[in-house]
Amino acid sequence: MNMKKVPLLLIYSRILLGVIIILLSILQPAFFTWIIITFIFLGLIADIFDGIIARHLNISTPKLRRLDSGVDQFFWLCIVIACYLITPQFFKDNWIKILILSAAEGLCYIISYLRFKKEVATHAIGSKLWTLVLFTTLIQLIATGNSQVLFIICFYLGFATRLEIIAILFIIKHWTNDIPTVYHAVLMRKGKPIKRHKLFNG
Repeated sequence: MNMKKVPLLLIYSRILLGVIIILLSILQPAFFTWIIITFIFLGLIADIFDGIIARHLNISTPKLRRLDSGVDQFFWLCIVIACYLITPQFFKDNWIKILILSAAEGLCYIISYLRFKKEVATHAIGSKLWTLVLFTTLIQLIATGNSQVLFIICFYLGFATRLEIIAILFIIKHWTNDIPTVYHAVLMRKGKPIKRHKLFNG
């Protein structure tokens, strides 16, 4: 197999995993929650390694990064839908926070499309950290049917990182993928080169 196709296969695998996760949450066969958790974990691993492998092979293009961002949104949306199907009461109890976070996420995309006619692909370090917290929160929700402290942390960190993305989108003059932080966005606006971590960005 052509190794250069591996990142693309890892990206598209998350679409399949997302669809299977929703089907499992609807059918609810034996041990379905643990199967879903396993698939979420596999999706997270694929998300981590598609970028690492692409950068190692020097094929991490803006087009690939945009595709990665779009598939990420689909994958996590599938998980949220599955969580709603499994634990609807949690969503009823926390609908305001969920709505605020969803609106902040949507606003990032609206601003990006209005300014650059492209979707968000900043892949900021803060957002990567939030993804791990979101992952842990959703796992707890699926496994136990509830999440309290973790969800609060997830909400505030998620809102803060959405604000960072919005700030980055307003600071940069031209659409660019892989902007680690607001500080790097300011440097880019001034025309200065930025250093991206080989493992996480670039």
